[in-house]
Amino acid sequence: MKRLKNWDNKTWLSSKSYIFQFNKFLKTKINFNKNSKILDIGCGRANIISALQKKYKFRNKPTGIDIVANKDVKRNIVFKKIEALKYLKKQKKYDLILIKQTIHFFTKTKLKHLLNLSKESLNPKGKILIFSLKTKNNKIPCFKKMRKNLEKSLKKDEVLFKIIKKNLKEISFTNFNFKVNISKQKYVRMIRERYISCLLNMSDKDIKLGISEIKSKYKNQIKFTDTLKCISYRK
Repeated sequence: MKRLKNWDNKTWLSSKSYIFQFNKFLKTKINFNKNSKILDIGCGRANIISALQKKYKFRNKPTGIDIVANKDVKRNIVFKKIEALKYLKKQKKYDLILIKQTIHFFTKTKLKHLLNLSKESLNPKGKILIFSLKTKNNKIPCFKKMRKNLEKSLKKDEVLFKIIKKNLKEISFTNFNFKVNISKQKYVRMIRERYISCLLNMSDKDIKLGISEIKSKYKNQIKFTDTLKCISYRK
């Protein structure tokens, strides 16, 4: 699969409103203080942890890891271009390990390794927070082939959720909801730039036909609720 580069590049996921609301949600899960140590697995441009660093001014800058090194990764964090399993073997300790919209890139076996290594990398009372797209009645605007690919990915996520539940055992489930209001023109650009993994392996022809479908299907402003399932584990 091609690498995902644009999921947090000028999308609602990179907006100030989204980042503010997401970090407000995080605050309900963990009590941040200046000594908090944070690891973001699959951080992208590190918008989330960068905003946290600005607000809390942690003594140890949050660490973000990703297999893609974007030129515009935030500079007030520690970024490492490295695979998660390799990095976690360094056995550093964290109070929060954030795994946001990343689990679908792991095989079942690698996910088990990821969970085990993450548990070992937590400080006492540390937390793992895993965020993934809502799998039932997902509202993300799609054209026909995009929807088919997305549903296939979400079915895989359901299997991965079972692995997570079996491995972490004592977990809790909540939802993070964000109301999206985006122009059709901007959303078309996002599709063209393949902002979501279900678009990555489509041909240029598929994307072009899909954009035509989106243009005829939706009004000038597209409104929907983006919902993430949050799985919380505490050591």
